[in-house]
Amino acid sequence: MMISQTSCFWEERLKNYNKTKDKIPTMTKVCPEMQEKKVCEAVVVVEAISADVSFASNQFPSYKLGPDDQIVDEPKENEKHPSVKDVVDKETGDLSDQHKRLSVRDLACKFDKNLAAAAKLVDEAKLSEVTSLEGHVMLKKLRDALESMRGRMDGRNKEAVEKAISMVEALAVKLTQHEGVFIQEKTEVKKLASFLKQASEDAKKLVNQERSFACAEIDSARTLVMRLGGAFEEQELCSKASRAQEPNVEKLVEEVQEARRIKRMHQPTKVMGMQHEIHDLKSQIQEKSAYSIKLQREIAIIKRAEGSKSCPYVLDGAQTLGSCLKIHASSDSNASDISKCSFQWYRAASESSRREAISGANQSVYAPEPYDVGRVIQADILCNGQKFTVTTEGPINTASGLQSRVESLMRKSNSEFTVVISQMNGQDHVSRSHVFTVGKARVKLSRGWITKAREIYSNSMQLCGVRGNANAPAKALFWQPRKGLSFLLTFESEQERNAAIVLSRKYAYDCSVTLVGPDD
Repeated sequence: MMISQTSCFWEERLKNYNKTKDKIPTMTKVCPEMQEKKVCEAVVVVEAISADVSFASNQFPSYKLGPDDQIVDEPKENEKHPSVKDVVDKETGDLSDQHKRLSVRDLACKFDKNLAAAAKLVDEAKLSEVTSLEGHVMLKKLRDALESMRGRMDGRNKEAVEKAISMVEALAVKLTQHEGVFIQEKTEVKKLASFLKQASEDAKKLVNQERSFACAEIDSARTLVMRLGGAFEEQELCSKASRAQEPNVEKLVEEVQEARRIKRMHQPTKVMGMQHEIHDLKSQIQEKSAYSIKLQREIAIIKRAEGSKSCPYVLDGAQTLGSCLKIHASSDSNASDISKCSFQWYRAASESSRREAISGANQSVYAPEPYDVGRVIQADILCNGQKFTVTTEGPINTASGLQSRVESLMRKSNSEFTVVISQMNGQDHVSRSHVFTVGKARVKLSRGWITKAREIYSNSMQLCGVRGNANAPAKALFWQPRKGLSFLLTFESEQERNAAIVLSRKYAYDCSVTLVGPDD
């Protein structure tokens, strides 16, 4: 009964949110700092209205309102629950705060208003330009008229005409100066209009993008709620069935115990003899398995010693996650130059088991990633028509502190790592530090409010340790958000790189997606 009530409660909240989702603006990108937040906060905005509401009973309490909508008659409260007045005040305050917050849609409207004002200024500037041109024409005509009068005048009248001509020329100079200032202002107004137009378009794109993200989150939340409701109902049915079968199971156990007791009473010696034989057989099996493991280790050591004598190349590096394995020529051999050889790295469950080629790992250096933990790493070296194989002495071990680091990051909704873009689409790329954000639904690469890439977990996404050329292979990571776009990211430390790989693969697995490398 409680499960069905919970399911109905969630369905009712989803219906209410669907009715009001168009009225509630997305508020995740009012300023550049808020761009780092996930789009799923749109759901939190609605849930925050009633997340902390707790009533003392299943029925809504009755109370009376006095003047100015004040509660004058409160019901009896339990000490463990807040009063109805506190709940109402808190809900009112939350709604008021949400109403006062500036949304992206309001920002876009303001940009549109400013754009209209700038267009109006441009029109006024055009009218002023026409007026200025008419003023030049009138001054030219007036000066010509005075020049014609000066030829016909003499004496004091001629001096007055010359003085009027000088005043007209001064007015023309001032008008020219005003035109220069006006042209500068006109240029600034045009720049402002173009800037506001671009800002308005960006704001509209942002509104549409955030709305699509919010709709996707709502659909996923609705699916999750329905799935949880079905799981709860199934669990309730299973618990009822198990409770119904408990008497039969208990009765069956009692009958079996009684049968064993009767058998031991009739054949105590035979039962004890069988128990001793079983104990002896277990001891012999343990001894033989230990001896077999010892022989296998000795055989592996002998094979490795023989292979090292015949192979002119050696494999250096700690067999631990976070290290770097490197192939070089042995000091006591006449091996060819390592730069003239070709390589291919493999991973296998053991030295004798079937091995799996690591696509893209064709350099003399390879940095193990979390997927290689517990596996043996091998490398084939092809030089002058001869093929040699080097193998690690044992499986790759995990790095100390990695598990605790991953567990601490999983307590957060988003995990941020500081990275540098070394390559972009296979080409060397010089950049400043960026932020690589691993979330439960998507992965994002950004710098400030500028987003390089942001994609949800999908089958087209690839993420693994670097397998090609890199300055620090143990700190580098290959990430392909989608087809046609790839990055080579360098982290601050080996632990941060491995933690990012483990965390993203866990979240992707929760979304039914497996993150691997190219051609894996």
